[in-house]
Amino acid sequence: MPGPRHASDHDHAPERGRSPGPVPVVPTPSDCSSARPWRKLPLPGTLAQSAIDDPVLRAAYAACGRFCKAANPTEYALMRLMPTALRPACWALWTALSVPDNIIDSTDGTPAERAARMRAWTRDLEEELRGATSSDPYRRAIVDTFWRWQLDPRDLHVSYAAIEADAAGRQSVAWEDWSARVQHSNVTWASQCLTLLNRAGLSALVRPQHHRDLARFLDGVYLTDTLVDLAADLDRGVLQLPTEAVEQFSVEPASLLQRCWTPHTKALIKHLVARARHQLEPPALTALHPGTTILLRAVSNLFLARLRAVERAGPRLLHTSPDLGPLTRTRILATARAQAAVAWKLAPLDVPRTPTRLPAQTAMILPQPAARAGTAGPRPHPSGVRPPLIEASHMPRHVAVIMDGNGRWATERGLPRHEGHRAGRTALCDVVHGALEIGLQYLTVYAFSSENWQRSPTEIANLFELAAEGTGDFEADGVRLRWAGSPEGLPQDLVDALQRAEHESMDESALTLTICLNYGGRAELADAAAGLARAAVAGEVDPNHVSEHLLARYLPYPDTPDVDLLWRTGGDRRISNFLPWQTTYAELHFTDIYWPDVDRRDLWQTMLSYGCRERRYGTVPAAPRPPALTGPGGDPAAAER
Repeated sequence: MPGPRHASDHDHAPERGRSPGPVPVVPTPSDCSSARPWRKLPLPGTLAQSAIDDPVLRAAYAACGRFCKAANPTEYALMRLMPTALRPACWALWTALSVPDNIIDSTDGTPAERAARMRAWTRDLEEELRGATSSDPYRRAIVDTFWRWQLDPRDLHVSYAAIEADAAGRQSVAWEDWSARVQHSNVTWASQCLTLLNRAGLSALVRPQHHRDLARFLDGVYLTDTLVDLAADLDRGVLQLPTEAVEQFSVEPASLLQRCWTPHTKALIKHLVARARHQLEPPALTALHPGTTILLRAVSNLFLARLRAVERAGPRLLHTSPDLGPLTRTRILATARAQAAVAWKLAPLDVPRTPTRLPAQTAMILPQPAARAGTAGPRPHPSGVRPPLIEASHMPRHVAVIMDGNGRWATERGLPRHEGHRAGRTALCDVVHGALEIGLQYLTVYAFSSENWQRSPTEIANLFELAAEGTGDFEADGVRLRWAGSPEGLPQDLVDALQRAEHESMDESALTLTICLNYGGRAELADAAAGLARAAVAGEVDPNHVSEHLLARYLPYPDTPDVDLLWRTGGDRRISNFLPWQTTYAELHFTDIYWPDVDRRDLWQTMLSYGCRERRYGTVPAAPRPPALTGPGGDPAAAER
């Protein structure tokens, strides 16, 4: 589903982000106050299938539906491709992001006053999410959606922060900046629509290695919106295109704001249309319900039609938004609607009839974007020991760890195996703080192999429970958390916790911690090769110029450097299908100590041993290297335990 950042579709509405004519930014209480109002509202069957029994609540959802349909007919039509029982929740989620956007984009008051009204609206929503009720019709449906479907409302503040930043006139310089803004603006909408499908028992899990394809697709959707909304943005004196693109074609922003159509402007628009068309190829996601695949294809087809309207507009694009028209939408979506209706019937839906209280840790949401606190920093070791001083030239950037020996540690002490995993979690916390203390940039740990499913169901369940709890262990420490592995077979709450932690920590930079959970190195390489093959078929890659560097770009996190040092505890001497591509030139370090007995001092000692090794990469040996390790103040003994 495309994001709702552009709250108007110019089939009917004249300006981006503004409700057309009769649709208010915030509805009046009369919209939902009659005794049996839902009988007067559209689609009562939809509300009945959603197990929404309360008449006032039905009226609130219907108000969101009317708002969506009037403000953005295109996206409302796409929501109709979702299972019928999920559509009211989609209306509410769309409204949760569109109302603040409309407040910011209105012409009522100064920008500062509009920003204050938006913050007041989101603060009210925060309070109402705590209490599970609201007197505001729109927010009443939003609150019920989050409680009924057990969604995590903390994602909202990311999109709200992006809306405020846009209102402050933030300009993207490069395409990378522009894409980051797209992800911040749309990730809540896209991820929560997928979560709705998962909550209903339909497969919509996105593997980490496919995040790149999904992000590219969202970029294409947003770029199409930007082109369609270009005239409305110019009306407001705003240019949403990155400076890099405008300067590439020697277009003066002032000339564009004055709506001067020149050969340079024509070339720029042609380039942007081609870029968006390329990005709108639906992501080749695996293990999806066929209904989700149909939905993605329909989004692609509809937005490609909007691009064709942009092309036909020519110079008129700077003065009026291209009109796709309801008949064109119907023609494009009719087949998809029929196919989706059949596909969603292939599996029964699990629709909650009553809201369930949100977990205590997620009920209080929406931290104010401007109030981001500093990190707490690494906790010191109980002994007071300080990290050794390692010369920069001898310091590894990326350390990978096979945390082995948890089960044997517990067995030797007469404890259940899951107690070994619990102790291993404590060890990991100390090692992470040690990595922060010594200045390590990247730490990757092997938490659960795709071969570990052979263990007992009880041990696996306990391990997954610990993993879900552990995603919040480093929230205040400046750690960027990433997850590598497959979601297939994992509990949904664990997948949600991992994805949420990754999303919430994306701006941290003190340490990048990658958790490899349900991970297999060969499967990762196979997925990368499949992604490269799809790119070749799509004409994005020349098969005659495939290189190892090109293949590496299709790994889950291509920006992560190769592993410098691979450390395995527990006594075994093998890498066990762990990061086969990234560890090609890694130094290997094996220790007999079980992982629960490890602490940060072992990490430091392992890093010190790396500094004493000579890394030749196939070249002639160099002169002997000086010792790399010293403790604080140059005392070598301080590095020892």
